Amino acid sequence: MAVSPSAPTTSFGGLAKRLVMEGVVDANAMQKALTESQREQASLVTYLVNNKLAKPAQVAWTMADEFGDPLIDLELLDPEVIPKDILDEKIIKKYNALPIFKRGKRIFVAMSDPTRLDAIDAIRFNTGMTVETIVAEEDRLLKLIERIMEGNSNAAFQGLDDDLENLDISGGEEDSAAKDGGSSSAEDDAPIVKYINKILLDAIKMGASDLHFEPYEKSYRIRFRVDGVLREITRPPVQLSTKLSARLKVMSQMDISERRVPQDGRIKLKLSKTRAIDFRVNSMPTLFGEKLCLRILDPSSASLGIDMLGYEPDQKALFMGALDKPQGMLLITGPTGSGKTVSLYTGLNILNTVENNISTAEDPVEINLEGINQVNVNPKVGLTFASALKAFLRQDPEIIMIGEIRDLETAEIAVKAAQTGHMVMSTLHTNSAPETLTRLRNMGVPSFNIATSVNLVIAQRLARRLCSACKKPMDVPRASLLEMGFTDEDLATGFTIYEPVGCDQCRDGYKGRVGIYEVMKVTPKIARIIMEEGNSIQIAEASKAEGFPDLRRSGLKKAMAGVTSLTEINRVTGVD
Repeated sequence: MAVSPSAPTTSFGGLAKRLVMEGVVDANAMQKALTESQREQASLVTYLVNNKLAKPAQVAWTMADEFGDPLIDLELLDPEVIPKDILDEKIIKKYNALPIFKRGKRIFVAMSDPTRLDAIDAIRFNTGMTVETIVAEEDRLLKLIERIMEGNSNAAFQGLDDDLENLDISGGEEDSAAKDGGSSSAEDDAPIVKYINKILLDAIKMGASDLHFEPYEKSYRIRFRVDGVLREITRPPVQLSTKLSARLKVMSQMDISERRVPQDGRIKLKLSKTRAIDFRVNSMPTLFGEKLCLRILDPSSASLGIDMLGYEPDQKALFMGALDKPQGMLLITGPTGSGKTVSLYTGLNILNTVENNISTAEDPVEINLEGINQVNVNPKVGLTFASALKAFLRQDPEIIMIGEIRDLETAEIAVKAAQTGHMVMSTLHTNSAPETLTRLRNMGVPSFNIATSVNLVIAQRLARRLCSACKKPMDVPRASLLEMGFTDEDLATGFTIYEPVGCDQCRDGYKGRVGIYEVMKVTPKIARIIMEEGNSIQIAEASKAEGFPDLRRSGLKKAMAGVTSLTEINRVTGVD
């Protein structure tokens, strides 16, 4: 890299000069970094990394070589071997310095900037030991420090706001005292109450869809699913396993004395007078304790509006056209977590007017919608999807929504309802729109009934959105683009493919999710193939000929528009 003559390297000294000479940082950028870091009273290394003027790995390697300090890969370090309680938490966070092991009267400390003599002096004063510095990458060091601090039993319960203990939380209909025969000491449980409340609030702030509390033999792990990907959040002490699970079971009105069978519950967390978040809770006995999974049910997700879901204009027109029909079936398919429920609720919100009588059968009801008659199916007492459907037809409905078509009886009643003047909406678990139609036939529904009752089938996935603040263009060879499914016509448009980077505004270069859809209208041509007992491949070919793009094609359009990356499209749709 050429060095700018306007800022000669001779004006720098030590690390700054070496970074410029190595081409890690531009000379003009270094001049500004030196000035600004001094003004902000921040480490030069921290300033360079935080402002993305240099990559942490390059800075760490250059510093280790310049000062002759060893360089450590923190990814290979087992956090369990790190000595505890040697340094005060405030010092660790203030200087980004983490003791990683000690030998006699010598303490070895990982630092991103070992030139900070004030940090070394503070550590020597507080420990009474000789300090040996080891260079570590700034970003990895910060993540490890955060993980260590959150995993510390004292840190886990310190610094929490007092109002966390007094959050308005309610569970199901039954009283918890009646189920567990009493309660434990409030004084003993106060830290656990605060800790669990903080975890729930953190999950909501991060936009998580579900939380996993997982016990193992020697550790306990809490993970959030954010933007469809599980992330480890913290590792509380394994000794707290029983208390954490007991607290969650009390909140969700489960029987805390029963640990041998799975249980279901629900938590309502009132954030304000106008907003409440529901958690659907399931406990499952495992080898080393109970694993609990909490699914976040945010009512605001049901009122996003169709424009926020990511439909292409022609797909949106097909969806709205199907909703406008007085009768017929609209089916949505996809794996668990693909956004089917949000799509269904979006359609119901559009149809939710005074003139329409709408009934839904769900297992369970995830989001309460004003103006819609929602039924929780309960097979234990005989309230199945099929029995609920039969009851609906005696209630003179215009629109019926079935949470899922699971068996032939439910499918047959739904088809008959669609053929007798009702609008029916439901979901199935298949991989594509064409496979949905053949799945109904495999259940035992006659081909004629499928062809004459189904109006529209939507297959969908959720892909992570690229962060608009840090995404960067990437070079992809033409041959690779063609192999991935792009056409010569696509390449002629001159689109740009972007890749994730990562910044302080996102996680790993992604922020939020967008829907990818295959919207297939049952045209006369497709209906004829169905009645002729055609397979899903024949239906897919006809759908393509009719101009309905499949999931892969829809995903590539999102990549062409710079909404998501090719890596993400490959993850959610697979490579043809």
